Amino acid sequence: MSDRHIIKGGPRDRQIYEYAVLRVVPRVERGECINAGVLLYCRAEAYVGARTHLDETRLLALDPQADVAGVRAALGAVERLCAGGTAAGQAAADDPGRRFRWLVAPRSTIVQPGPVHTGLTRDPAAETERLLDLLVR
Repeated sequence: MSDRHIIKGGPRDRQIYEYAVLRVVPRVERGECINAGVLLYCRAEAYVGARTHLDETRLLALDPQADVAGVRAALGAVERLCAGGTAAGQAAADDPGRRFRWLVAPRSTIVQPGPVHTGLTRDPAAETERLLDLLVR
């Protein structure tokens, strides 16, 4: 861990992290979306994590024919990829940064990443949960 990734000045050093909101865009041509998850990457902690929450009522309000099961499957795949291990398949061998970059790459599917933002945290896992509560729930 290098000092350039740590901000000094508290009881415990805070780490720089990057995050993106996962959006569900049921009808790409309309551009309407709901937030359904958060991806977070902290290089200093070698952490990549995702937390998701799908509000089916809001999704179906945008598109009554939305494939709720398909959206849930896509969101679950993101969480598994971040968690690593055998559930991540071939991506399990990739480092956390590579997995995060792949997940935040622009795509025109129903589940899309938003822009990447930065912040400071002492606990990346807790920050992922905090951002989920703040931006999704």
